[in-house]
Amino acid sequence: MSAGIPVFFTHSACFAHDTGPGHPECPERLGAVIDGLRTAFETAQWQEAPRASRGQLLHAHDASLLDTVLETRPEGRIMLDPDTVLSPASAEAALRAAGAGVAAVDAVLGGETRTAFCAVRPPGHHATGDTAMGFCLFNSIAVAARHALDKHGLARVAIVDFDVHHGNGTQAIFEADPRALYLSSHQFPLYPDTGRDDERGAGNIVNAPLPPGASGAEFRAIWSEKLLPALDAFRPQLILVSAGFDAHWRDPLAQLRLAEDDYAWITEQLVLLADRHAQGRIVSMLEGGYDLQALRECSVAHVRALMRWPS
Repeated sequence: MSAGIPVFFTHSACFAHDTGPGHPECPERLGAVIDGLRTAFETAQWQEAPRASRGQLLHAHDASLLDTVLETRPEGRIMLDPDTVLSPASAEAALRAAGAGVAAVDAVLGGETRTAFCAVRPPGHHATGDTAMGFCLFNSIAVAARHALDKHGLARVAIVDFDVHHGNGTQAIFEADPRALYLSSHQFPLYPDTGRDDERGAGNIVNAPLPPGASGAEFRAIWSEKLLPALDAFRPQLILVSAGFDAHWRDPLAQLRLAEDDYAWITEQLVLLADRHAQGRIVSMLEGGYDLQALRECSVAHVRALMRWPS
């Protein structure tokens, strides 16, 4: 893989996770993202995501959650909570989604590419150490972060989350682990009703809640004034991104007012900080986004800025 060519990780199994009719976290989401990326980046390298191993998952999750997701073996769809579905193909999808993050970290830290994007589902940032919730089975970005810390020996990994929903699971997994900095902008109040300013963990949690109706200008201001300075001060050796695009004004599940250019802007800022502290190393993973047109356009804008790809 070349450092100058976009590198994407995905797997066909991620389409087979069956959430049922009318569920917002549907296979068509991933189709919109992949179609947009294939059209925009014709020379990109697409890598098949491996399965995450049990050992890799246990760096972020309890064995009880692995048993729920991997050993339940449902004959049809079952609900783990009112929003979160386990279908016969869900375990394989979750293993490939988490495995994509691990493989992307290996590629970036191994010098094969500076940046990588994981086009996968189900999303992950709501899954806690022991509970699947909020459409999420395994917390793929947490698994990737622990892999970077525990297997590659990094001292400082930052997780940046601009999904419209607060990543309660990621925060819970890392709130006592100061090797990781978790930064999140999100709408509040909104599911899962976490992410207040005073939730600081071991000093490694920085939340920036935004009220319903907040604009792109307010989003940029909170990142410029609070979140990016905290990231700069942390001096991360690797930046991981929970890339949710559901703060877009068209998204049906929330009420923020971001546009495509706002996602390009925040990505450009992250690239600058990665260049300063992390040898340009960024791994981004798809999280939310439930309007298919917005999801496609914002994913392309994000990846274009991430990969420094000309317009």
